[in-house]
Amino acid sequence: MKIYFIILLSIFTLSCKAQSETEYLSKAQIERDLAIVDDILQNKSSYQGLNGYDYRVDFENYLITVVDNKITQFDFGLFLSKTIGKIGDRHSFIKDYDIRDSLYLTLAFAPFKDKVLVVDFDRDIKEYKFWNSEFPYLHSINKTPIQEILPKIHIGEILAPKDAYATSAIRDLRDIETIFRTLKLELPNPLPITLSDNKGNKKEISVKLVDGKNRATLWDERFFKNTFRVKEEQYNDIDFIKRFFSLKNNVGYIQIGEMLEKESCPIFFNYLNEFMTEAKKSDALIIDVRDNGGGTRDLIQELAGYFIHPDSVYVVNATKQRGKLPLNKELKERLQSRYLFSRDDLDIDEQNAVDKFMHSFEPMYDLSKEKFSEFHYYILNGHKITKGKFHYNKPIYILANERSFSAASVLVSVFKNLPNIKIVGVNTDGSSGNSERFELPSSELRGKISTMVSFQKNGKILDGIGTEPDIKIERSLKQIFLKEDYQLNRLLEIIEGE
Repeated sequence: MKIYFIILLSIFTLSCKAQSETEYLSKAQIERDLAIVDDILQNKSSYQGLNGYDYRVDFENYLITVVDNKITQFDFGLFLSKTIGKIGDRHSFIKDYDIRDSLYLTLAFAPFKDKVLVVDFDRDIKEYKFWNSEFPYLHSINKTPIQEILPKIHIGEILAPKDAYATSAIRDLRDIETIFRTLKLELPNPLPITLSDNKGNKKEISVKLVDGKNRATLWDERFFKNTFRVKEEQYNDIDFIKRFFSLKNNVGYIQIGEMLEKESCPIFFNYLNEFMTEAKKSDALIIDVRDNGGGTRDLIQELAGYFIHPDSVYVVNATKQRGKLPLNKELKERLQSRYLFSRDDLDIDEQNAVDKFMHSFEPMYDLSKEKFSEFHYYILNGHKITKGKFHYNKPIYILANERSFSAASVLVSVFKNLPNIKIVGVNTDGSSGNSERFELPSSELRGKISTMVSFQKNGKILDGIGTEPDIKIERSLKQIFLKEDYQLNRLLEIIEGE
């Protein structure tokens, strides 16, 4: 019994020691991991070097600081995330360096007209409201203007499109301990905060920080949408699927929360085709991809079968793949799964369309022929994709926002400027990269980088730029408060008036 007690005491002591002691990475460990990242960026990353940023300078300067400082996994992860973010690859990330928080704000925040709106969630009616109606905006935290803080919050996303970055950074202000840790500042509790009104008048308050159970409900429209956290099997449940489709006042509406794979969600695709037949005689059609984080391009292909005239052939996306040349079978298959093909793999009509497209196409980057493949094209060929379908030649509106990402942003870019189609909402969070993951053995951090550069029809890349709407509609206060879907309602008004 005495020996058993001693063993338990030893385990408890070691456990307490492990929790109280901070582990540091040695310079040799950091050098090994940086060498691995360097090799990945030099030989696989498609966006590295395109915008002129030289990450190796930051690597060298960081190693100099390692000599005089103790570096934790968090410190190293923060540095790598900031470095990778400067490359401009929207699919890239560094993970697993987060520290569990214990302190949060009782205030939530939302973006509104280039300001930070302070909001509170009413759990009874499931709506947000002003936290302080007289002074509704956040001016500063601990005497530091909020506009100085925001650009430093999501260092890995610093080159995201403006609206996409603002929404992400502003909503995450609630997790104030993470913010201060990232900024390497001591967090006071209570925390001084300054509010302001539209005239610039200010009000100083002091907010006591709380634990996770008592923190504010994070502002995020996704949490209150039918499309958020839907399981794959639900997309094969016909009764569940119907909520994403409606036909009212002769306007068809399809809400797409994820870019689904046709093979794994056949019931959704079948119902989509049934609905299109039902909506054939409608006056207009809305495709809603707001807050859609991406997936595959299968839905683009399916919808294009209705949107593209049977006699038309369009080049809607041009890409180049980074890798050893000629590309191996695996890389070719990955491109083809995205409906991307080299000119030699196309038929004569598609090749003619490519030649015409390339005559005026001016890509913003001239990529190395030694490092990148030839162009691979996304072709919408009406002769092929419209079989068994009909041409919907009425007005089509793609409703998107700053959280339309990856394949959803590709959908927006692909259909922009095609006949009868208009993009509505705000600029997307463009991204298309054919990503690869990696792990770092010494720090145990995980990461991801893109291996493909994707160009829009206008020659601009998707990453960090996104696609502008033809009709800009921003959120109203009522939409932020979850009282109405202003963007959708305003679009319906526009359709009715045309």
